[in-house]
Amino acid sequence: MYSRLIEIVNSFSRQPILLVGDLILDRYVYGDADRISPEAPVPVLRKRHDEDRVGGAGSVAANLAELGMEVICCGAVGLDDAGHRVRALLESQGVSTRGVLSLADRPTTTKTRFVGLAQHRHRQQLIRVDEEVTRPLSETDADRCIEMVIRALKKVSVVCLEDYDKGLLSEQMCRRIIDAATAAGKEVLVDPARLRDCGKYRGATILTPNRSEFQLISGCPDTTVESIAAHVEVALERCGVSAILVTLDREGCLLGIRGRTPQLIPTRPRSVYDNTGAGDAVLAMLAAARACGADWEEAARLTNVAGGLEVEKFGCVPITRDEVLAELRLAGAPGETKIRSLNDLAAELSLRKSRGQTVVFTNGCYDIVHAGHVRFLNQCRALGNVVVVGVNSDASVRQQGKGSDRPIVPQDQRAEVIAALQSVDYVVIFDEPTPAKVIERLSPDVLVKGEDWTHKGVVGREHVEANGGRVVLLPLLEGVSTTAIVNRIRGTR
Repeated sequence: MYSRLIEIVNSFSRQPILLVGDLILDRYVYGDADRISPEAPVPVLRKRHDEDRVGGAGSVAANLAELGMEVICCGAVGLDDAGHRVRALLESQGVSTRGVLSLADRPTTTKTRFVGLAQHRHRQQLIRVDEEVTRPLSETDADRCIEMVIRALKKVSVVCLEDYDKGLLSEQMCRRIIDAATAAGKEVLVDPARLRDCGKYRGATILTPNRSEFQLISGCPDTTVESIAAHVEVALERCGVSAILVTLDREGCLLGIRGRTPQLIPTRPRSVYDNTGAGDAVLAMLAAARACGADWEEAARLTNVAGGLEVEKFGCVPITRDEVLAELRLAGAPGETKIRSLNDLAAELSLRKSRGQTVVFTNGCYDIVHAGHVRFLNQCRALGNVVVVGVNSDASVRQQGKGSDRPIVPQDQRAEVIAALQSVDYVVIFDEPTPAKVIERLSPDVLVKGEDWTHKGVVGREHVEANGGRVVLLPLLEGVSTTAIVNRIRGTR
């Protein structure tokens, strides 16, 4: 299964997707909140910095772009500074804004979050201030939006509706979009607003509500998996859709398709840092997967990955294709080797470090692996959770001045032998004379060399220590080295 999911994600390549929905500017104001106001029992926020991100449909668009898809985005912003900012952020992420209307009669929906930092690190949202107008678009503006949607339908295979109930996706607008998409033979995927009556989505292909949204839709008594599964048919009938994907946070998701038994698709347990943007990541992944030929179960499994990665971050931060691939490999894809490219390895280590794991790095030629190497790498294992070994390529070894006949063993075979050791988690081959480039890209927590490097100057020390890591020099097994073994063989000859 993992191999198939990796194959699907690798196929993400500029497939066009139409996205229609509420565009939101998410503003974050960060500051220290270490005292209470003498004027009232409220925290005082001493501002440190602020940050703007795109939320709502903008977050879906950013996620689709990071996954490698082409996004045709239709929506509306105000004719104001916030609207200009939304456009600029989307365009910086490779999303076209030609389908975005600028309207003078309504402001850009803006959510400003004031975030306190405890000890300058731990983020806690104190309050959110919303600026918005939620009435439907005027008839003229709605017609303009529909015209853009109909033109775009010819280019896409999937249509996404991201509804935050801010006025764009009125019942009439949804009806016109869904009817046009259905007539054109396009799937319509909907992340619904928090509504009791979802009849305005009738005719769509699938809805992606969370637990509480599903409870409103279906009227089920609670949000347990058992209750949700028992009420899937009710929800499908009430909403008039073909399928429903209920996101269940730590328990994964429940896929309900007309005429089939609901299927629970579990996910691995995660540390939930912030639920903001999880629904956006799910819709984006579902659309990307369906556009690239995934069946509903495969697409649902990938949404578990996307939503899970999102809740480990603070705020709406797009999930990249590399992060998804790294997560799938970490989950144990059959046939996956420990030998990684530098790009793939960087993504996987970033995930591991974000989960509190300590990365240890060392490097060498490993031309003839001996007991000294085995003991050294076992000692590396004791210094952290993940051991990465950089192996000099054949070209790199030839630059070491070890002799014209070195390396004796080709690079792929040397890497395979090191990867076979239980103490090693990853192997990366590098062509440069030194591992400086690899170390700067991976930023290990612990850089390890033999104690014979005490007076040589360890390559990468400055980078590792500047990023809060440390350098460890380990003792070597006396009298054992590849060069000594090679010389002994030559002498015998």
